[in-house]
Amino acid sequence: MTPGALAGVDGCKAGWIAVHREQGASPSVSVFPTFQLLLDALPDATIAVDMPIGLPDFSSRGGRGPEALVRPLLGARQSSVFAIPSRAALYADTADFTTVEAWYAAHRRASEVAMATSDPPRGVSIQAFGIFAKIREIDALLIARPDLRGRIFESHPEVAFCRLNGGAAMTLPKKIKGAVNPAGMEERKALLCRHGYEKSFLDQAPPRGAASDDFLDAAAMMLIAGRIAGGEARPSPDPPLTDRFGIPVAIWA
Repeated sequence: MTPGALAGVDGCKAGWIAVHREQGASPSVSVFPTFQLLLDALPDATIAVDMPIGLPDFSSRGGRGPEALVRPLLGARQSSVFAIPSRAALYADTADFTTVEAWYAAHRRASEVAMATSDPPRGVSIQAFGIFAKIREIDALLIARPDLRGRIFESHPEVAFCRLNGGAAMTLPKKIKGAVNPAGMEERKALLCRHGYEKSFLDQAPPRGAASDDFLDAAAMMLIAGRIAGGEARPSPDPPLTDRFGIPVAIWA
C-alpha cells in the first residue's frame, strides 16, 4: 500500500462519491457506479466509508454495538446514527425492484425478518432499507476478499465531524426536513478548512449523481482515512467486534 493514498467515500444516487488524494497531491472528487470500480481506480488507498460494515446475526437494543457507543457523543445529531438490522434482514430480498410496489413489498419482508431477529423486536426504517443494496455490495467484497479488511473502514460523518472538532458535535443540522441547511453546511465547511481543505474545493458543485451533503461527508471521511493510516483514529468499540465472517464491526474516527 502506497503511504498517503487516502479516500473518503459516501453512498450517493449515482453509486459512490469519493474524495481522494495521493501523498503530497491536492484532493480530487469522483463518482463511481460500483464499489468495485472505486477499488480498481484507487487500488492503494486507505478508505473510510460512511456505510455499515459487519452485520449481526441478531440485533440487540441500539443496533450492532458501535451505534450505541457513538450516539451519546452527538447530542442533537445522534438521530443520524440509525440501527442496522440482522444479516438475514439485509439479505431477505436482493432483487432489483422495477416498481414502487415491489420496493415496498421488499421493505415489508425485510421488516418481518428484522422483527424476528431482534430484541426488542424492531422493523426496518425506510432510511435504512434504502441503503441495503450498498451495505450488501461492500459486505460481499469483504467476504470474498479478506485482504480488503485492512484498508476499508467504516466511519460516520457526524462522528467524524465531532472527532475533528475536538469532541464537540456540530451545532447545526446538515438538512432540515430533507432539504440542505446552508448554515449547517457552512459550519462543516469551516471545520474541514481548519483541517486543510481549500474553501474553493469544498464550494465546487459535486459531480453529477451526488448531492452537496454527500460531497462534504466524503471529504470528512477522507480526513478519517488519514487518521486511520496515521494510527490516530480509534474504533468504537475498541477493540472492534467481529461478525460471523470475521469482518470487523466498529465505527472509526
